[in-house]
Order: sequence, then C-alpha cells, then structure tokens
Amino acid sequence: MTPDAAPSSSSDRALIERFLEMMAAQGGAAVNTIAAYESDLRLASEALDHRLATTDTTALARLGDDWAQLSRSTVARKAAALRRFFAFLTEEGFRADNPGDALPRPGSVRALPRSLDRGDVERLFDAIATRIGRDPQDPRDLRLAALVELLYGSGLRASELMSLPRNAVAADRPYLILKGKGGRERLVPISDRAQAAVAAWRQNVPPRSAWLFPSGRGHLSRIRLYQLLKALAVEAGIPPDRISPHVLRHAFATHLLEGGADLRALQLMLGHADIATTEIYTHVDSRRLVDLVNSRHPLGDHPIR
Repeated sequence: MTPDAAPSSSSDRALIERFLEMMAAQGGAAVNTIAAYESDLRLASEALDHRLATTDTTALARLGDDWAQLSRSTVARKAAALRRFFAFLTEEGFRADNPGDALPRPGSVRALPRSLDRGDVERLFDAIATRIGRDPQDPRDLRLAALVELLYGSGLRASELMSLPRNAVAADRPYLILKGKGGRERLVPISDRAQAAVAAWRQNVPPRSAWLFPSGRGHLSRIRLYQLLKALAVEAGIPPDRISPHVLRHAFATHLLEGGADLRALQLMLGHADIATTEIYTHVDSRRLVDLVNSRHPLGDHPIR
C-alpha cells in the first residue's frame, strides 16, 4: 500500500501493524506499551466494524460514549492510542484529516453518563407502538421493539445484545445468562414485555439463524443499531444526539435506583466487577435524597423539641 492510497475497510490490520512497527523502531516504546496499544486499536477496530482507519468524528464520539463506564486511566490510555494512530495516518498520507479530537479527554472528575428521563422513554415506546400498529406490519418494527425492550428493560451492553443467540430468551426462563467482560457470567432479568417483544420478533428470524438479530452472514452491527436508535429518537421528538445503546443502559440503571433498587443488585445485573463503577449511576436528584432521609431515617419523624 502506498502512502497516497486511501485506506479501505479491510486495511485496519495492516495499518495497525505498520503503526506498531513505527512505534517500536522510531518511538522507542516499551514492549508493554506497544502491547496495550495493539489491544486498544484492535478492540476499537472491531467496535467500528473494522473501519477504524476510515472512521469519522461521529463514530469516534459514539465509541467514546461506550467507554463511559471505564476508569479515567483506561479511557485516557485508549484515547491516547487512537489519537497517536490517527496522527500516524495523517503524517504518512493515509488520511487527509485527523478525527482524534472527537475522542474523550478525561479530566480529574469523571463525567456522568447521559441519560433519559421517564418521559423520554415513554415517547420512545409510543413511537414504537405507532410503528407496530401500521398496516401492513413491518417485521423490522418488531425487531426494533425487541432491541429497545432489551436495552432499556435489561440494561444490556450493545455488544451483548448484538451477539445474543436465537434462543437466548426463553418463555419459561425470566432471565438471560450472559458472558460479559473478562468471561464473567451473570444472570440478567428479562421482563414480561421484553419476552413478548422477542417472541413476536423471533417468528421472523430464520430457524437456522445462529443469532437473534441476524444480518447478512452475521448479526446486526453496532453501527446499524446506532442508526436505528437515532431514527427512532427523531420520530419520538428527542434530539438524536441524546440517545445511544449506552444511554438506554444508563436509563435502565438510573430508573431502577430511583425506584428503590439495591446498588449491589444493580451491580450484578450490569456486570460490573467493581461496585465503584456502579456508583456512577447514583446521581438521583437531591430532592429525592432529602425526601428519602426524612421518610426512612429513624429520626425523620421525630421533630426537635
């Protein structure tokens, strides 16, 4: 590949290897640093459907959203790896622009993930109901209903949702068994609504499909999932930049906590190894906290005399 040639969707691996060779030969980077950069770049490439080298700022911003639950040091390392990679691409003539500014720059205080209020969620489901009620019915609307029910109703990560096997949701089992980060298995409750939505959609899934949400030779891509959610947001009257799979996962967690869920139980449902990660979801409003103290604390109903 010449420096003037535009990178194709299949060139990620070659360009990553070329970048790592440059780091080792010219940058004097430590072996551990190169290994970490290689891992971060390959994971980013997979998340972007192997189009990292040709991605744009919008896709990079979405990728940054997916990092919201990671530690600041991890986000900083991942962002640094990608920025250095894009700088290499522009310096070597493989790209005319550098989209690295779209990546997060973690500060001293970790930003809270974006969320949706209950009214927003109701508008999303109203828009889905309108779609499903059309005649003739479009199976893709049934798929959208199943996707959103599982994202908001069970708090699944986008990668977990996309890779669900065809029969992962069973009528006689109100939970999913998922293998998340680090190979850890966890049980995720499935609501009656989600079960019904999945059952309606699964009637349209080919019996031989390995996936619940098939597409082509594989399963639905993360990019396509983002596109579907953005289009739904527009129909629901919600700014599309306010919604993503992670935002719906965050709304799941926030609304459960507001309803009185236990933080430890939420940690298990979300699949967080460290409860400190789950604590970012506790940004309930101060008025509710005051009411909680006044109504639940043992001295709350004993006025000062």
